[in-house]
Amino acid sequence: MSPLAAWSDGVRRVNRAPAILIGVWALTLLVSLPLALALRGMLAQHLGGSLAADTALSGVNYDWMQEFGDQASGLGATFKPTVIGFGAVLDNLSAFIDDTQRPVVIVGAASVYIVVWIFVAGGILDRYARDRATRAYGFFAGAGGFFFRLLRLAIAQWLVYALLFGALHPWMFGSLYPRAIHEVTAERTAFLVRVALYLVFGALVAGGTMVFDYAKVRAVVEDRRSMLSAIGGAAGFIGRNAGAAAALFLLNFGAFAITVGFYALLAPGAAGSGLRMWLGLAVGQAYVITRLWIKLVFWASETALFQGRLGQSGYVVRPEATWPESAAAEAM
Repeated sequence: MSPLAAWSDGVRRVNRAPAILIGVWALTLLVSLPLALALRGMLAQHLGGSLAADTALSGVNYDWMQEFGDQASGLGATFKPTVIGFGAVLDNLSAFIDDTQRPVVIVGAASVYIVVWIFVAGGILDRYARDRATRAYGFFAGAGGFFFRLLRLAIAQWLVYALLFGALHPWMFGSLYPRAIHEVTAERTAFLVRVALYLVFGALVAGGTMVFDYAKVRAVVEDRRSMLSAIGGAAGFIGRNAGAAAALFLLNFGAFAITVGFYALLAPGAAGSGLRMWLGLAVGQAYVITRLWIKLVFWASETALFQGRLGQSGYVVRPEATWPESAAAEAM
């Protein structure tokens, strides 16, 4: 199976299971809504009945935002101009590539979100691997059956990322980069050196992501219980199919880049109230849903490539979980 065929098959598998996309979008809202409500309370308390409250309804009062940010801490410290429209995407990208620390409350919410994703990952991959409806019972049987295995895999992934972001990133940008530009006089050269280091670091992160993604796929498709074995199997598969795996990753990353580009063009600014506010909300949620769709296509297309290269499309070792017949249920 070619990378393009695997990507097309992944798109088809995701589109044939819309309930999964709706479900992960709902989970995203459930995790983010408490933070939004808490921040709303902070803003309402600080604004009160001041004149700044009136200007906030019609747009953005940057002077007030600066005042609020100077006295805020924790969650409130995240409310700044960079959260508006496409600025939020750039802020997150900057925090990722520069390894910027976030407030504890954000880290906590993100941790809960990651654990929820680990739980549903087994059911999602099982559904995409079988390429047929598994219903709620089959989905949650897969989610529960693979949860602790994928949790162990996530711990291994966290250790690798901790090494990359905790040791390699500081060395590359805190030690290697200053030495590389020590005698450089042109800003353009220094910028190109930094971009080159970003590309190297990004390639390492992408490689690690690929290995752990295929480890998830092999764990679910082949019902592997040893996650070290799944990691080794994933690395072996990527090694034997390096060109196809890399091309598929670039196809998925290209879809992500195109989505970000469209959002940069369409993202609203400070919308104020009324129709513009609801339109801005709709555009933002459309972007979130598209991002989630691309994440699911990542998994589904990698599953399709793995199965296609092994000639076992739609085959899963683990028997499909089915609701017991009434007679069997009565005998239990």
